Order: sequence, then C-alpha cells, then structure tokens
Amino acid sequence: MTIEYLKKAPPRQESIDTATSETVERLLADIQRNGRDAVEKYARELDGWHGPIVLGENDFAKATRALSQGVKDDIAFAYARVRDFALRQRESLHEFEVELIDGLVAGQKLIPVNTAGCYVPGGRYAHAASAIMSVCTAKVAGVPDIVATSPAHKESGVNPAILHAMKLCGADTVLSLGGVQGVAAMAFGLYSAKPADVIVGPGNRFVAEAKRTLFGRIGIDVVAGPTESAIIADETADAHVVAADLAGQAEHGPDSPVWLFTSSRDLGLKVMDLMPSVIAALPEPARSAATAAWRDYGEVVLVSSREEMVDISDEYAPEHLQVMARDLDWWLARLTNYGSLFLGEETTVAYGDKCAGPNHILPTRGAARYSGGLSVGKFIKTVTYQRLTRGASREVGQVAARISRLEGMEGHARTGDIRLRKYFPQDTFELGTLAGHQH
Repeated sequence: MTIEYLKKAPPRQESIDTATSETVERLLADIQRNGRDAVEKYARELDGWHGPIVLGENDFAKATRALSQGVKDDIAFAYARVRDFALRQRESLHEFEVELIDGLVAGQKLIPVNTAGCYVPGGRYAHAASAIMSVCTAKVAGVPDIVATSPAHKESGVNPAILHAMKLCGADTVLSLGGVQGVAAMAFGLYSAKPADVIVGPGNRFVAEAKRTLFGRIGIDVVAGPTESAIIADETADAHVVAADLAGQAEHGPDSPVWLFTSSRDLGLKVMDLMPSVIAALPEPARSAATAAWRDYGEVVLVSSREEMVDISDEYAPEHLQVMARDLDWWLARLTNYGSLFLGEETTVAYGDKCAGPNHILPTRGAARYSGGLSVGKFIKTVTYQRLTRGASREVGQVAARISRLEGMEGHARTGDIRLRKYFPQDTFELGTLAGHQH
C-alpha cells in the first residue's frame, strides 16, 4: 500500500490508567457496602447535588416548561426518527422453529432483558440526543423496566432537555446521578425494582471504567473511548465542507481523533490549510477542544487509489466514517469496518449524532472490526430451545453418547444411555468406548 502522511499524529499510548481504575474500584466497593448512603454522599461531593435522587412528574413538568416549543419539536423529530429506525431493526429479528430431523424440534426465541440502565452524559454538552438513542431503543426492544440517569449540576439539577427526552422516550425511573455512582446505582438496583441486566450509554473515563469493571455482573454496550471520526474524500470533495466536518467532530474533546483519507494531494493540503481558521471560528469550549484534538490526534493520509482508501479505513475501523467521493454505492459495498457510515456530502456525522435515525452510540478504538453500535439487539437475548420425541432421542442419544465417550466425558454419555435403556429396553446400541478404557 502506498501511504504518505501529510499530517500524522503520534501513536496513541494505550497505557493503563491505574489512578482511574483505583478510584472506580474504591467507589464501587463503598457503594456496594453502603448503598444509597454512599451514592448520595458522592452526588453531594462530586456533583454538588443535594436534591432528590429519584425524579418525579413535577421534575419532568418543570423541565418541559423550561424548554421552548421549538426545542420540544426538535426533540420530538429526533425521537420519531430514532424510534422508527429501531422499530425496523426489531422487525428484522425473527423467532423461528424448525424440525431438524423427524421428532427433533429446535427453535429461537427473542426475549428482552428485564431491566435496562441508560447512562446519559451531561458534562461539557447537554446530550439530549443520547437520552433518545438509549432510552428509546430499549423501549422499542420491549424492555419492561428502563432506568435512566444523568448527572445533576449543583442546584440546577439535570439538564431539562435531557429530562424531557427521557420522559418522552418512556424511562420508568429517572435518577439525578452521574459518574461511577450513577452506573453503580443502576447496576446494584439501589433505586429501582431490580438491578440492571445491561447498562448502555457513553460517558467519561470513570463511567467507562465502571462499566468495564462491572461487566460480567451486568452486560454493557461497549467500553467507549474518545469519539473518533474519519472522512474518505477524493478530488471531487469540497475542502471547506471536509474541514468543517473534521472540526465539528474534533469539538467532542481534546483527545478525539479526526482522520482524512484521500487520494488527492491538493485536497489534503487545502484541508490542512483551512483547519486552523475553521477551528478558530468556533466558540469556547469547542474551540479549545478542537484545537487540541486536531493538533495531537488529527491525521491526513494520502493514498494512490480508492482501493487503498478502503484498506486504510478498514485498518483504522473508525467510529464514524464519512465518504465524499464518486460512486457511493461502490464504497457501501466494499467498506467493512466502521461504527456508522455517512455517504455523500449531504450526509454529515452530526445528522446521525442528533436525529437521522440510526443509533449514535458506537464502537471506538478499533472495536468496529468486530462490533456494531447500539441497537435493539443489545437489549434482547437470542435464546434457543429444543424438544425431542422418543424416536428422535433414539437417534440423537446414540451419537451424543459416542461423542461424549470420544471426549472422555462418561457422565454426559450415561445421560444418553439411561434414556435409550428406558425407552428401548429390547434394543442393543453401539454407545462408544470411553477414551483410554474398554466400555
């Protein structure tokens, strides 16, 4: 592959953040030991929140009154798109039952988890869209009990747009908790009928570490890293649009990588020339975040063909991937590693982040090589069942006994033997020999 880096970032240091890990483990242990007392202590100390943890109808009504009709209409628009897409996802999943041989029936059932926890960040930005992405998707999946949480900010509480979105999407319990205490409260069921079976949603490094630490006890969507975005662009792309989109994604945070893969040297150089002024025109805190992200993590990669752009993009496996190039269907057919794909100049990542429909909670740090984003399937268990007649048990039992003995598992084999003797006492069967023994 012919690669030239017009701008290259230093290799990301994937060092273990022992300080974060130790803090998270200490907080989780305290919360598990002391329950609500510990949670409420951390809400006061870390968020400055002295109000109620479980929010009620008065809180939702107050939040709704604080929003203009235009904001409520926009949230409703985003909710409708996300809900409709999630409904189609749910419809694409099917239960089935099949008779594999005469008398052997097997099937697949789709069972929603009983309780889902949805974490909605509320730090630098008010992530109302994240509330929709997680709560609405869980609701469409059929989860009967949805607990949502977002950090309160001193006396102002949870952001009203987030609260309004949570209520609109059907959250059953809403908590004013952020960070480790928010994740732990859902995982341990401290304010809900049951502990969460799965917890989803983005957050800071403490939230990500809490989810990672609790994984196994609960399910999680992904261990999320900083937001990352890539653009594939050929000579037909508009450099001003490319620069605006890179800067727009860099504002997520100072450690959010943005990458441009291009077959046009002129385009790559022009984008690099534009980036400082595009970022400088942003207001704070976006300007500082984007400046650091572009300086420390931005890359412009020049390759010689569109096939090489596919190869380099699949190697990076970006969370968000935009294509501004000829023949969009060609790219759709060949790209394989991305969290979500945005085809054409008309389709920017921000649309997907906010209201287009497909979920914006996506894999980072190369996880798109083996995982997709949040979907209704994350809240649904695909389980199987089987039912045999005695005739089918005769056929399957002999093979199961022989394979069990081949593997040295005599206990397994005898569960087949006992049924064959019971159901067919007059028959003789070849049931195999235990490895290393005579049967």
